[in-house]
Amino acid sequence: MENGDKKFESVYSTKVRAGKRRTYFFDVRKTKGDDYYITLTESTKKFDGNGYERHKLFLYKEDFNRFLGGIQDAISHVKTELMPDYDYEEFERRQAEWEAKRAAEDAAEAAGETSEASKTESTENKESDTDESSGDDDMSW
Repeated sequence: MENGDKKFESVYSTKVRAGKRRTYFFDVRKTKGDDYYITLTESTKKFDGNGYERHKLFLYKEDFNRFLGGIQDAISHVKTELMPDYDYEEFERRQAEWEAKRAAEDAAEAAGETSEASKTESTENKESDTDESSGDDDMSW
């Protein structure tokens, strides 16, 4: 907190990537009065590639239990009543596969073992990752 520029100190932060374009940030902040609250930020990459849109929600300690109960209730309703047959683990598996593939590519590249074919494939994947015409599905990596 240099020169008092920062009003609230961040004491904990975590992020959740939700596809190529969307990330959620969960930040615990401390007020000057030694109190705590959470900011939830959705950051979405703009389709034109020029920056990000951010939306924030401030969650105060007196609302933690009600908020948690409300979100659990809403998610449970969707999972059990509206879409009981949907595979909610699909995106976790896809994310894990994507991360494993990326880690293997990075390790091979670091070891100097990247073949010309995998370089070409990697280049094609990076180009398709930035292709704005791929649709609205944030999870289509």
